This record gives sequence, structure tokens and C-alpha cells, in this order.
Amino acid sequence: MKPFFAELFQYTFRFNDKVTDALIAGNIVPMPEKALTLLNHTINAHEIWNARINGSKCHTQVWEMRPIDKLKAINAQNYQDSLAILESTDIETVISYTNSKGQAFTNTVKDILFHVINHSTYHRGQIAISCKENGITPLVTDYIFYKRDLEV
Repeated sequence: MKPFFAELFQYTFRFNDKVTDALIAGNIVPMPEKALTLLNHTINAHEIWNARINGSKCHTQVWEMRPIDKLKAINAQNYQDSLAILESTDIETVISYTNSKGQAFTNTVKDILFHVINHSTYHRGQIAISCKENGITPLVTDYIFYKRDLEV
């Protein structure tokens, strides 16, 4: 199961990175504000979930807007932190945490990790819709395209 999660995090990292690259390179201009907001949210949430699993303090807010040129480094750090979690943590471990609304919850590391991956995919889909609504051809970020790229 851990190798599969590692592959899914590589997929998540790669396509978050490609979306960020496209925005930085100006391939998506004018850049829809909603797309930038969702990209920030996706990367911020990943950072927050990693901190929850690690039991560390995270000063990032879930809807915080950070400069796009910083998102690549944060995305890369999120990926490395998730891989470290996979290496050092039993994924069946139950984590207690408080969400951004102050509510207390418990979930397994496995469920949290899957949520992070699913959450990223969901919001990349919303980014694609935002681009399309603004007359911009969105990047294709489906998992199967990731797998096909690996075969080339």
C-alpha cells in the first residue's frame, strides 16, 4: 500500500507542479483568479495535513494566498514531507487533530493521505473548469495521463 501511496503523491506533485509552471510561464493568461485561489488552497491544505500527521504546528491558513513563485517550492516540500511520512509512519495510526473551524476529529494516516491526493485531484479539476470558462485550454492532469507519460 505504501508504494502505491508514494506513486500517487508523485502524481500529485507532478501535476500540481505542471499547473504552477503553466501559470508562472504565462501559458495561462489572463490567469483566472479562481484558478490561482484553488491552486493555493490545494497546496496549503497538503501542507496543513502533513503537519497534522506529524503533530507539528502549521502557520499556513487553508485559503491563504501566497506568491505563485513560492508555490513550486512549497509543493516540492509537501511531496518530500509526504514521502517521509510514508517511510516513518504506520498508515493505520490514528491521528487526532483540530480542523480550521476548531472542531476535533480523528482519522487514520491512510485516510488522511488518501484525502490529500483526492483533494488535490478535485481542485485541479476545478482549476481546469475555471480556465475553460475563461477561454483557456486547461492542462490535462488525469492520472492515466501521468501513467502514460511514465511509459514513454
